Amino acid sequence: MPTLDADAAQAYGRDLLLGDLVRLRPLEERDLLHLERWWGDPEWQVFQQQTVRPQPDGPAQDLFRRWSTNDSGAGVGFSVETRASGEFVGHVTLWGAALPARAATLGIIIGPTQVGRGYGTDAVRTLCRYGFRAMGLHRIGLSLAAFNERGRAAYEKAGFQVEGVRREAVFTDGGFTDEVLMGLLRRDWEAREEARAAEASA
Repeated sequence: MPTLDADAAQAYGRDLLLGDLVRLRPLEERDLLHLERWWGDPEWQVFQQQTVRPQPDGPAQDLFRRWSTNDSGAGVGFSVETRASGEFVGHVTLWGAALPARAATLGIIIGPTQVGRGYGTDAVRTLCRYGFRAMGLHRIGLSLAAFNERGRAAYEKAGFQVEGVRREAVFTDGGFTDEVLMGLLRRDWEAREEARAAEASA
């Protein structure tokens, strides 16, 4: 791989946290009340935590703060804002990265009123680029309940593939459902990025 010159290095830094629709940025205190409300909303908790168990104010804010300190190589957390208006729309995180496997787990939360606008897919794609190019990851994985079809479609658009199913591993609404395991390897991500670049320049 050729050595970067100064201009290429600056372009890398400038564009690393920019997606087509969103920008990843550090967590700000003003984000926390929104995140706590979304995290504790029973209608959406089943997708984030698979258990409906609202808590008093405080614990969720502490959780997002911990995810977003960005003070080690094992994980990162960023707030998500739109590029068009700077509106805060969600949060993304990678955690658990360690040598020698260089594998991390991805988590994302998008505000309920912003779901379905492409922000989630773009934020996942941008975070994966950061994981592979800035953290040196080899793979990124995640899991979700089988009923989360919208989430699965968003991950597949970002390049994730189904790698397995844990049968009846999620207990929701008095019954069991499957847990879907998904993953993205660096080589597959690179191939998709090259195809996207070729399509954009055609």
